[in-house]
Amino acid sequence: MDSSIPFNKPYLSGNETRYIEEAVLSGKISGDGMFTKRCHQFFEQQLGFKKVLLTTSCTDALEMAALLLDIKPGDEVIMPSYTFVSTSNAFVLRGAHIVFADSTAENPNLDPARLESLITARTRAIVPVHYAGIACDMDPIMEIANRHNLFVVEDAAQAIDSYYKGKALGTIGHLAAFSFHETKNIISGEGGMLAINDERFAARAEIIREKGTNRSSFFRGEVDKYGWVDHGSSFLPSDIIAAFLWAQLENLRDIQTKRVAIWERYYRALEPLVAIGVEMPYVPDFATKNGHMFYLVCRSLAERTALIEYMKSQNINPVFHYLSLHTSPFYFENHDGRVLPWADHYTDCLIRLPLYYELSTAQQTRIMDAILSFYKQTGS
Repeated sequence: MDSSIPFNKPYLSGNETRYIEEAVLSGKISGDGMFTKRCHQFFEQQLGFKKVLLTTSCTDALEMAALLLDIKPGDEVIMPSYTFVSTSNAFVLRGAHIVFADSTAENPNLDPARLESLITARTRAIVPVHYAGIACDMDPIMEIANRHNLFVVEDAAQAIDSYYKGKALGTIGHLAAFSFHETKNIISGEGGMLAINDERFAARAEIIREKGTNRSSFFRGEVDKYGWVDHGSSFLPSDIIAAFLWAQLENLRDIQTKRVAIWERYYRALEPLVAIGVEMPYVPDFATKNGHMFYLVCRSLAERTALIEYMKSQNINPVFHYLSLHTSPFYFENHDGRVLPWADHYTDCLIRLPLYYELSTAQQTRIMDAILSFYKQTGS
């Protein structure tokens, strides 16, 4: 029997353990050591971020954003229903009421055409999620936000090295959050990053990240002592995590080239399914793909369930993805009752295929052949 093909397999580019050893031997393994500084410089100098701060997770980066925006009980925050729970939790923890937006018919990203109707006097922020590393249409989102004096926090968890009209995702909103979880393109096991594009938040972000103290300013010699000056928590990661991340960033181009090639091969081979109504990832003209994820959207929940079962019978492990947050047991009673048909469509019908650096051509062929065989057997 063929060996099992997992959904994901973390990739080590080669220097991870060597750099971890360097970090340990340096005697500085808490936060903001030499590898953290290298990672910060990479993102600011190579990808054009004004300021970045590594965090222990993307969730922490989102929680920092909520603190920086002074989100308070009763404030409203607009975001897509089809997203990971951390997008919402970060603001719920501050007492915000979440106003869920529907996805577009073309892909799971937030629909800007329906955005303005959701804004009230209580709205404070909009959180677009760049699903599968494919950009939301940021120009109308930013125009609406600016007109209503709202903040924009890009949830760019999946969006490293992807672009909107030539701008790196995460550089457009006031703030942005990235993930380096082991399922992402560039990884550190767990880990994340806050990008600060509005200079008003730069100094305070350092304070919030350092337990509410001005410790970072102290270490730079800007103050002669440090103390408790604001809200905060321990959001900064160990330099051991940054050492792992640095090894990945050194190989960013190689990793991205391989992942995008796998994505494109899936697209070419499976595109004939469009003729029978199976949907493929939609990449608008203003966006790029970064090879984070390849998905199909089946025609029904029953079809997706049957496809997953068939694939598993072939020792292949695809998975579905998010469950609409507006229907979740935790938040259902707080939702305003609007039907969000496209969010529910992706909840029921979207299936993600294995995609990781070491996925071989032979393995990918097995996956694609199994999918095509399923549809041939079902007579579709």
